[in-house]
Amino acid sequence: MPSEQATPPWRADPYTRALRTGRGPLFLRRADGWTLPLDVERWCAEADAADRTVLSRCQGAVLDIGCGPGRLVTALAPLGRPCLGIDVSPAAVARTVGGGGAALCRSVFEPLPGEGRWGTALLIDGNIGIGGDPRALLARVGRLVAPGGQLLAEVVAADVDERVLVRVDDGRGGVGTAFPWARVGAPALRRHARAAGWTAVERWTALGRHFMALRRVRNGDGVPTVPTPPAPPTTARTG
Repeated sequence: MPSEQATPPWRADPYTRALRTGRGPLFLRRADGWTLPLDVERWCAEADAADRTVLSRCQGAVLDIGCGPGRLVTALAPLGRPCLGIDVSPAAVARTVGGGGAALCRSVFEPLPGEGRWGTALLIDGNIGIGGDPRALLARVGRLVAPGGQLLAEVVAADVDERVLVRVDDGRGGVGTAFPWARVGAPALRRHARAAGWTAVERWTALGRHFMALRRVRNGDGVPTVPTPPAPPTTARTG
């Protein structure tokens, strides 16, 4: 693998170029040569039928963590669902805002608007892997959603629970900085969810993709409480 670069993960040229053009190829590559193809074309297209199964389950105001080019953020707007995307990539935020969505260039582990008041958080397209520690990520998301709030997450089809160092690789010699990532299947997500104070309430598949819904807190009658949605900002910060 090439030596470390100064560019932060997800801001490296291969990822930025892919988002700007809307095309791959693009991969996550481990040091041992294993690669995971990234579906850039789908990310940059409109929300598909599988995405709509997620959108239909959203409640209250929605925080899309790792929103990428923003297809879910922009798809929620016509449904009248307040939504904010966050992403560490300025190119992703720019594309989201250019498509009419609200987005901030920020990590999920940084201070965010509406903490503790979001009705739904999204971790789609493998974003349960953010930070390389699913349990820590779930704990953080638990502090972002309201009592009774939910998390909708996409999981790996296989029963896998791994933490690795990866780089963004365009398959043509362009490689980004190494960063921690995780891959999690449904059984592992259930284990991490219980440890972080979540309850798995639903699992479904659509177009070969696998999803789970987690609920954070219930009231004494076992009925989810209804959070008051925060008002997402209308401008984006790109630095």
